[in-house]
Amino acid sequence: MKQFNSLSLQQKLWLTISAFLVLAVGLLYAVVVYVYENIYITNVEQRLLREGMNIATKYKGGEITDSFRTTVSLINDISDADIVLVNNPRELSACLPFEVDHHSIISETERQQLLAGKTVTKKGYEQTFDRHIVGIIIPLLDEHRLMGILYLYVPLASIEDVLERMQTFVALGGSLFLFITVFVGRKIAMHFTKPLQHMQQAAYRVSQGDFSVQVDVETEDEIGQLAKAFNQMAHALAKEDERKKEFLANVSHELRTPLSYVKGYSEALLDGVVKDEEQQKKYMRLIHREASRMQRLVRDLLDLAQLEGTYPLVRTPFSIAQLIEETIEKYEPLLQEKRIHLSLDVDHDLVVDGDPDRIEQVLQNLLDNALRYTPSGGNMSLRTVNKHPMCELVISDSGQGMSKQDIERLGERFFRTDRSRSREHGGIGLGIVIVKQIVKLHGGSIRFESEQGKGTTVYIQLPLYDES
Repeated sequence: MKQFNSLSLQQKLWLTISAFLVLAVGLLYAVVVYVYENIYITNVEQRLLREGMNIATKYKGGEITDSFRTTVSLINDISDADIVLVNNPRELSACLPFEVDHHSIISETERQQLLAGKTVTKKGYEQTFDRHIVGIIIPLLDEHRLMGILYLYVPLASIEDVLERMQTFVALGGSLFLFITVFVGRKIAMHFTKPLQHMQQAAYRVSQGDFSVQVDVETEDEIGQLAKAFNQMAHALAKEDERKKEFLANVSHELRTPLSYVKGYSEALLDGVVKDEEQQKKYMRLIHREASRMQRLVRDLLDLAQLEGTYPLVRTPFSIAQLIEETIEKYEPLLQEKRIHLSLDVDHDLVVDGDPDRIEQVLQNLLDNALRYTPSGGNMSLRTVNKHPMCELVISDSGQGMSKQDIERLGERFFRTDRSRSREHGGIGLGIVIVKQIVKLHGGSIRFESEQGKGTTVYIQLPLYDES
């Protein structure tokens, strides 16, 4: 078994096909032997019996007449079987006072069977004819006297000739069939395993970091579907690898800039370059701002790592309207500062089944974005809609909006729709990623609608609390 397991799939498939073919040829041979022994010979016996009984009906009793002998002789000339008419008492008695060493054509047991009106079947070597035969003995009875017998037989050699021809045909035909089929089976095995070998080689290249490899898809069967799935996997891995590199580059970039500010301003303070107290305070504020930026980045990365792992939500029924109103209170100063009008339409009867802290984080991220990109004097709206069994939360703004390409990329780490203004606004491109992950953990959904120059609308669906 270990040796078989160490073989390649192609070798296993080819050997399996060959083994089944050998078994099939062996079974065919067994069937031929069975047909010979149990069907053909039985058929010969039945034919001899019918022919013998037809001849026996012409016997009318009494002594065997010359006319009956002539009839038997004529039938013998045209029959495939040899027919022997025996009426010699010496041959039929099988008992004393004849010589002990005399061999009668029938035994005493067979004589008793014939006297009872039964037929006797012979199969094998017969000393009388010095050959192997298949024969039938039919009694010719005159009341209770055995006047003679009809011995019909076919030499077993002629039957075995038929079997030998059949065996020769099976052997030659089976060998030819086996050779052709094994050859074809090898081709089939190679055809089926060739794509798998290519996938094995491609998988090794992928394991070495080469995600550009593709497997040719030549069929639409399961192997072809596997090849397509492999290509999709390789493409996804290449994309993920690119995202990983971009992620590391973005993290480095996000940290490098504030670190350079902190380092530069702190060195200026330590070297005594800045003498003015007001200027020193300005530098300290800049250091604090950049430190806060790094702190926010690290916090968001930790949040994202938790949410993408096995982060447990603390689910509890809560009023979504109350949570929205409490969150909005924190933004009142900013709304007033930018003179943004906020329209609020919430249903106080809607109870959401979720983690209120995480949902508040969703609201804050989305409100931060809306405020960041909505110009002074603009409008924002926030409403809830009962779409049982879900609660839909809709947040709209009259900001700069986004292109379709930007909407498709929302949720990519560190992606920002306006990189030139990102530092001014303080975004680092992780907020929407965190929002999407929180909504996903709640079993909800989120989608964006936006048009450049006409603002953005966010639709979030969260599960309602089922009291039943």
